[in-house]
Amino acid sequence: MSLYEILPSDFLIQFYNEVQKKISKGLVSKNMYYELGLIIAAASRRGILLEKPKDFEQHIVHDLLNELSK
Repeated sequence: MSLYEILPSDFLIQFYNEVQKKISKGLVSKNMYYELGLIIAAASRRGILLEKPKDFEQHIVHDLLNELSK
């Protein structure tokens, strides 16, 4: 279970927005994409749909993200 699973939904969404802002400004690391994946997974389990960046698939290894989101 990730930290994002226990955060309140409004805080989770705010954190998602901040990471998205950094990505859109080009302030990106591979770790940010994994964090974003964990946030999206936690939100999805709550029925909250969040968009992935267009280049999300290029930066992550799905098996690792699946393992981290358990």
